[in-house]
Parts: sequence; structure tokens; C-alpha cells
Amino acid sequence: MNWLAKMQYRYGRKAPKNLMLVVAGGQIAAWLVIMLVNSNVYYLLQLTRSGLMHLQLWRLVSFVFSPSLTMNPLFFALEVYLVYWIGTSLERAWGAFTFDVYFLLGMAGAWVSCLLTGWGSSEALFYSLFFAFAWLFPDMQLMLFFVLPVKVKWLGWIAGGLYVLQVAFLLITFQFTQVLATVLGLVNFLVFFGPDIFRRLKNDAETRRRRREWENQWRGR
Repeated sequence: MNWLAKMQYRYGRKAPKNLMLVVAGGQIAAWLVIMLVNSNVYYLLQLTRSGLMHLQLWRLVSFVFSPSLTMNPLFFALEVYLVYWIGTSLERAWGAFTFDVYFLLGMAGAWVSCLLTGWGSSEALFYSLFFAFAWLFPDMQLMLFFVLPVKVKWLGWIAGGLYVLQVAFLLITFQFTQVLATVLGLVNFLVFFGPDIFRRLKNDAETRRRRREWENQWRGR
């Protein structure tokens, strides 16, 4: 991506580092306030069109700090740690500037989704982090339930399948605006990896075509 390389050359040194540390810290702080002080804070963090129309512009950023509402602190800690670990792994692989651009594009997708549907969330943004991680490190193993070793690429396929099912359900129930919003939620993944995915699919199709031709020639002898 030439545009990204040019931007990195010009602005890369100014890119904020350890972005996921800020996100994880914000989620922990928000969860503690919501659970121990005032649960209404959760709604003040959400990205809603009505809130933006009332000039509550902090929602453009605060939605990424919106925590899971699980009341189990262990489950919450594991969720935050997993997102933090995936995000920091991507930052180490790409560098701070490229990772920040990827994260910002995901936020922009949520903003457009909010304008279209009335609300937006960080769900697709964090999905996109995991999809990027699975694409870059497909053979890395995670310990599922701390016992079962599973390659990241299989978890990525499962998560991708669930995402496709969600889009299919929205299509068959004629929720076309929601479909567009769901796709826009992965705009960062599509921008970064769409060309590679297209080339890989094209190469796989070409390989299958050549294999069929070879098999047909072999049978014809």
C-alpha cells in the first residue's frame, strides 16, 4: 500500500505508541466505575447518533473503552488481556504508525455505521484485530480453555463463519442498512488485507483450473 508507506515516511515518528495499553486501561477503569459506582456510565460511553446530535462528541472515542458487562472479574480480565495481547502483537509486527492507522480505520467504520443505523459499537473493530492477527500468524497456537492447543487460523475461520452467518441473517430479514453497517465495521481489515485475499483466491482458482486440466488430459490418454 503505497499511500500507507508515504504516510508512514512523513508522520511515522509522531505516531502514538502502546495504543492498546490505553484502550485496555480505559476499559478496566470504565468497568470498575460501572460495576462499583454508577452503571449509567455505560450508556454515556456508547456511540449513538442521537448522542452525537446533542454534541456529545466524546462518544466518537469513548465507545472503544466500553467494557464487557460480565460481572465475573476473571472473565473480564481474560477478555481485556486477550484484546491487549492481540493488539500489541500487531503493533510489534507492523509498527506503531501502521497499527494506529488500522485501529483508526476501524473506528471510522463504526462512525459510519452509527450515522447509518443510529448506533455503533467496538465489536467489529475488535473482530478486525483478531482477523488481522489470524491472517498474519495463522499457525500460532492458543490454549483454548487453558488445555486445548488450537491454531489461530482455525479460530479465525470460526469467527469469520459466525460473522458471515450474522450478515446472512440480516440479509434474509431484509435489514440491509444493518448489513452495510456490519461490513463497514471491517473496513480496516478489507483495506489492509482485501487485495491479498483477492490474489490468494485468484491463485487458488487458477491452481484448481490447472489441476482439472491436467486430470482431464491424464484421463484422455
